[in-house]
Amino acid sequence: MDRSHAREIVANWMFPTVKSSYMGGAEDRPIIAKSEGSTFTDTDGKTYLDFQSGQMGAALGHQHPRIVHTITETMKTLLHSTNTMLNVPRLKLHETLGRILPKPLARSLFLVSGSDAIEASIDLARKATGGLDVLGFHSGLHGSTSYLTRSLSFAWSRRKHTVVAPATSSIMTPNCYRCPLKLQQPSCQFACMKISLELADANFTSQPAAFIGEPILSAGGVIVPPPGYYKVLRRELEKRGMLMIFDESQTGLGKTGNLFGFQLHAGAQPDIMTLSKHFGGGLPISAVVTTDEIAERAVGNGYFATRSHATDPLLCAAGEESVKIVVEEDMSGKAKRIETRIKAALEEMAKEIDLIGDVRGHGVLLGIELVTDRDKKTPADAATEKVAQDCQDAGLIFQLRGYQGTKNIIRLVPPMTTTDEEVDRAMAILRDALLAAQAGVKAGAPAQAAD
Repeated sequence: MDRSHAREIVANWMFPTVKSSYMGGAEDRPIIAKSEGSTFTDTDGKTYLDFQSGQMGAALGHQHPRIVHTITETMKTLLHSTNTMLNVPRLKLHETLGRILPKPLARSLFLVSGSDAIEASIDLARKATGGLDVLGFHSGLHGSTSYLTRSLSFAWSRRKHTVVAPATSSIMTPNCYRCPLKLQQPSCQFACMKISLELADANFTSQPAAFIGEPILSAGGVIVPPPGYYKVLRRELEKRGMLMIFDESQTGLGKTGNLFGFQLHAGAQPDIMTLSKHFGGGLPISAVVTTDEIAERAVGNGYFATRSHATDPLLCAAGEESVKIVVEEDMSGKAKRIETRIKAALEEMAKEIDLIGDVRGHGVLLGIELVTDRDKKTPADAATEKVAQDCQDAGLIFQLRGYQGTKNIIRLVPPMTTTDEEVDRAMAILRDALLAAQAGVKAGAPAQAAD
């Protein structure tokens, strides 16, 4: 399909997209025709390194051979099934996932999207505790498809949604690079948490139910809460009879160099955890997992969660195979090796490129915050846009993220199957783009993205 035909389709048939959103302007970007491993090829025949893993759902690599084989074989016997009966792929997935879950997590239910799982996890916490209020980070993002998930996605302005779900409110994100209280860790003793919870206590109108967060806040700026933060938070939640929910959509199943992202944080075992993104190896399936006790308590109060395609055999078979791939092919170890290689390259770049203000993250979920002044930490939004455009032109794709209105954070999420040669090629492209952007900033004219 040529670009003119694509533009015609967009102009006449596609639902319009807000230009300022990360999905805006898609018609001006490459049109994907084929993908494989860590790359995709556009309709003009140009190949790109995909360092965003699609929509983060191709972390096992595009078209992983085992996923393709499993899908092909399952299609010959079962595609869709009723939720009112069990099917073999569903049962196998429950067992395979259950065997790798850190105890006491054991029970699972399956849905279709990450947002589905978040909504179901909140309802689960409310049914299990009898509570209502839910807290999340003020730069957290947990989905967009429902009234509830939009209301808990504080990284997106809630004003856009006109009305938000009741009993949803935020606490300060522990962003140590840009501390909202201008304090230093560890002497701050998590003052942001203490102040936030004091305000939350004053605003609760009934028994609170849960807190929801990510081991690494991905869309909210690739922010890693400091050591000990989640352990202390868990104690505070227990005092209030609240459950801890970890949204592992973007951190689970190997991505952080651990099987699950919460394992980065000692003493922070969640009561409820959600999985999605590459859980299906490229197909849409999500999971909510919890303990025997919480599941039984919630079900006793009438809890259930389902969708028409929630336990489809095809999706469950892909989910089971993805879990096996993560374990058997040591995806966690591969993610750690990629992290080491990328961070070493960025450390060298930072010696000559002052735009690099901070490098953070774990495994294959990494963030590079660009600033025009390292001391003042002035967000380099325009330069970051130019870097992204120059990298795209040179064959490297990634997404930009921000923190409280900025757009100066490069988020790198390469597939865990990415080779050393592909990492090195990506870092070479990124270095050239950063040097060009820095030259523009030093010349006194803020760099603008190319047309």
